[in-house]
Amino acid sequence: MERGQIEGKAGESPAHIQPEKQPQRPPRGPQPGAGHEQHRARPSRILRSPGLSCEFLQLNAQGGAQVYRRAFPVLRSALSRRAPLSTAPATREQHAAGLEAVRGRGAAEAARPPVPAVDFGNTQEAYRSRRSWELARSLLVLRLCASPALLARHEQHLRLGASHSSGVSAFERLGLFGTGLWMKLLRLARRLLGQRLFDRLMKMTFYGQFVAGEDQESIRPLIQHNRAFGVGSILDYGVEEDLTPEEAERKEMESCTSASERDGHGTSKREKQFQAHRAFGDRRDGVVSARTYFYASEAKCDSHMETFLRCIEASGGASEDGFSAVKLTALGRPQFLLQFSDVLTKWRRFFHQMAAEQGKAGLAAMDTKLEVAALQVRPLLRGLGDGSGANALLLLKESVVKMGIASRMEIENWFTVETLGVSGTLDLLDWGSLIDSRTELSRHLVVPNMQTGQLEPLLSRFTEEEERQMTRMLQRMDVLAKKASEVGVRLMVDAEQTYFQPAISRLTLEMQRRFNVERPLIFNTYQCYLKDTYDNVTLDVELARREGWCFGAKLVRGAYMAQERARALEIGYEDPINPTYEATNAMYHRCLNYVLEELKHNARAAVMVASHNEDTVRFTLCRMEELGLHPADCQVYFGQLLGMCDQISFPLGQAGYPVYKYVPYGPVMEVLPYLSRRALENSGVMKGAQREWQLLWQELKRRLRTGSLFHRQA
Repeated sequence: MERGQIEGKAGESPAHIQPEKQPQRPPRGPQPGAGHEQHRARPSRILRSPGLSCEFLQLNAQGGAQVYRRAFPVLRSALSRRAPLSTAPATREQHAAGLEAVRGRGAAEAARPPVPAVDFGNTQEAYRSRRSWELARSLLVLRLCASPALLARHEQHLRLGASHSSGVSAFERLGLFGTGLWMKLLRLARRLLGQRLFDRLMKMTFYGQFVAGEDQESIRPLIQHNRAFGVGSILDYGVEEDLTPEEAERKEMESCTSASERDGHGTSKREKQFQAHRAFGDRRDGVVSARTYFYASEAKCDSHMETFLRCIEASGGASEDGFSAVKLTALGRPQFLLQFSDVLTKWRRFFHQMAAEQGKAGLAAMDTKLEVAALQVRPLLRGLGDGSGANALLLLKESVVKMGIASRMEIENWFTVETLGVSGTLDLLDWGSLIDSRTELSRHLVVPNMQTGQLEPLLSRFTEEEERQMTRMLQRMDVLAKKASEVGVRLMVDAEQTYFQPAISRLTLEMQRRFNVERPLIFNTYQCYLKDTYDNVTLDVELARREGWCFGAKLVRGAYMAQERARALEIGYEDPINPTYEATNAMYHRCLNYVLEELKHNARAAVMVASHNEDTVRFTLCRMEELGLHPADCQVYFGQLLGMCDQISFPLGQAGYPVYKYVPYGPVMEVLPYLSRRALENSGVMKGAQREWQLLWQELKRRLRTGSLFHRQA
C-alpha cells in the first residue's frame, strides 16, 4: 500500500463526516414483484457479454488494430495452498473454521464473540508490542523528519500541488525536490562514515523504522512478532531503481511512444492527456508516497514478475486472508496502457455526449441511461452527413460495417427487446458491454470521432515486437493472478497516474471476472482524491452484481496530487483532482460508505481501508457496527505502512479486526529511495504526526514513571 499524497494522520482530518443516505438496495436473489424486475432488466444479455472476457486487445503486425486473442488458459481445477511463510494475523485462525457459518448472519450471529472497544489513545495497549528502545527510535525518526529543511521542501511541494497558477517551469525549478535532497544527504553520510558504519546507523534509525530486513529469512522474526499481536503482513520488496532525472525521462519517452510515432511514419490520434510529454517524463517528480517503475526491457519486466511471485508465495500460508500488491507498470511497456486508456475514455465520453443530447447531462454515472427509441430518431450531432438527419449512432454503425467488425444484419440485432430487456434503455455498463463483446469492437484500437461520427484507428501501424510486448504484459498478469489463487493470497493492483488508470482498472476488472468467482481474490484500487471515483466505484459494484463475481476494493486517498495538477495545467486538460482536502475526505467516506452498504447485503464482497487517518478508521468502525458487519466476517480489512501509526494498527489487531502492515524489505543501499520517500512523507504530515509523537512520548514517560522501562511484550 502506497500512502496517499494528501493522506491525513490523526488529528489532521476535518470534522466527522456523516454517512450520506444510501438508496434502498434491491433484495438479493429471485424475489417477486416488479421492483426486482426493474433492477434486473437486462441480466441475460449482461451475463453473456462479460466485457473483454479475457479477449484482451491484441495488435496486428499488418498495421491495423486487432483483437487480443485469449492470452490465458482456463484456471486450473485443483489448486495447492502451501507457502513457506505465514503473514496473516494470528487472530484470524480462530475464525477460519467457522467463516462460512458466520457469514450467514442469521442464527449464528448470536454466537459471535462481542467486539472489544478500540481506543487509539490508550498508549499502554497501543504500544504493548513495542520495546522501549523501539519507542525511542520512533521518537528520534519523527523528530528528524521534522527538520526545517524537509519541512521547507514539503511546503514547496504543497504550494505546487495546490496552486493553479504554477506550471511546469515551477515544477522544474524545485531541482533537488523531495527525494533527491534526501538521496544526496544519505550518499554524503555514506561517504563520511563508510559502508559498515552507515549500515549500522541506518538500521538504528530510518531503515530500522520503515524496513523489516534484508531478505525473507531475516524478516521472519518481525512478521511472527506482529502476527502474535493480531497484525498481518503484506510483503513488499522495497528495492527501487536509482535513476537520474535524465535517465528516467529518456526511458519514459521511449517506452510510451510507438515506433511509428518516433520515426515520423505514423500519427498519434491519442488525446494529449494520453501522450507522453517530456516535461513530465520523470514520473517520480512530486510523488513521495508511491513507487515508480520505468520500462527498461522485457527481461526487466520478467524480473519484476519474479519478485512479485516471491512476495505472493511468502504472503501465503495457512490462512486464506494473505495479501500481496502489484503495479502494472512494472509488468510491461506503458505505451499499451496509454493507448488503451485513451480508447476507454473516448468511448465513455461518446456515451455521455449522446446522453447530453437527450437532456441527461450531469447525472451520476449509474443514473445516466440512453433511451434507445430516441437514439433511432433524434439527431445527435447536427450538421453531419448530407443533412438528412442521420445521427451519430447511425454513422457509427456505418463505420462498423465498413471496417468489417459486424454485418448490417448483426447491427440490426443490437437494439432489440431481446438484447436490451424490457426497459429499452442503455446505461454505461450496457454500452461498454455492447462495445466489448456483442460488436467485438474490442478487436480494434479505434475511437469515435465526435465531429464526423466515424471510427478512426488509434495508430496507423504497430510492429511485431510491440505486439509481443503487449501480449507478454497480459501473460505476466495472468501468472501472478494464478499464483495468488494457488497459494490463497489476495492480490491488490495498485492505482497509478490518471493517464494509465483507465486501462489498469479495466485489466484488473478482467482478472476479477476470471478469478473472483468464489471469493474476492483480486482487489482494484480506487484513489478518492479523483473527481470521478464515486462513479467508478458504483459502476464496478453494479457490474459485479449483474455478472455474479465477487467485488474487491482497496480505498486510498491518492499519491500523485501535485504531479497530476501540474501536468493538467501545463498540457491543458481538466484537473482530475478534487479541489480541496475536505472534498477528498468527503469522497473517501462517500465511497467507503457505499461499499460498506454493499457488504451488508453481499457476504462475498470485501474492502481494504488503506488509511492512516484516525477519523476515517473510526468512521469505518462506526459504520460496521451500525450495519452489523462483524470483524469475524473478514470483509473489512485495514492497512498501514510499517513504522507508521502503530497506535491504529495494533489496537485494531488486538480487538480482532483484520489489519495488515505493508512490510518492505531489501538491502540497505538498495532501499534508500524508499527510505527517502518515507522520510519526506513523514515531514509532510508533521502536524498530524504530532499526535503520534505525543503518544509515543506519553508511553515512554509512563514506563519510566512505573519502572517498566525494560518492558517485555505480553
